[in-house]
Amino acid sequence: MTRIYAVACLLALLTLQVIAGQSQSTSTPQTPAAQPPSQQPATNPSDEENPPEEDESLAPEKYVLNPLESERNVKVGNYYWHHGKFRAAAERYQRATKYDPSSPEAFFKLGEAEQKLNHADSARACFQKVVDLAPDSKLGSAARKKVGSKG
Repeated sequence: MTRIYAVACLLALLTLQVIAGQSQSTSTPQTPAAQPPSQQPATNPSDEENPPEEDESLAPEKYVLNPLESERNVKVGNYYWHHGKFRAAAERYQRATKYDPSSPEAFFKLGEAEQKLNHADSARACFQKVVDLAPDSKLGSAARKKVGSKG
């Protein structure tokens, strides 16, 4: 008995789809040029100057203070660091500094990664930022030694 109901439901759905398909193919949509001027959509000149972002993945990332996300990026950077992928580690440490610009650990790790990539000036700037953020900490004294040395 349930098979009969199932078959009847399927036939009803197919019939509805066929009817809907026929009604869509017979009706012709009006083009904007065929509409009277009073019914045409008004174009806003500011819309043309500032079009909406087409693909959200291409939009620039917005960094809001988020210490947890910063810590997560440091951990991922440490993973890359231990696998010898210093450029990927540097990118993660860079993101960590953007999520938490007051994190001496993120800046210190970024400075070490920049040293490995032979970017002495940016490494020195990162170590100086650590000294500015946490002068009395263990990282601060290590960074002070690295700033004092030539990298």
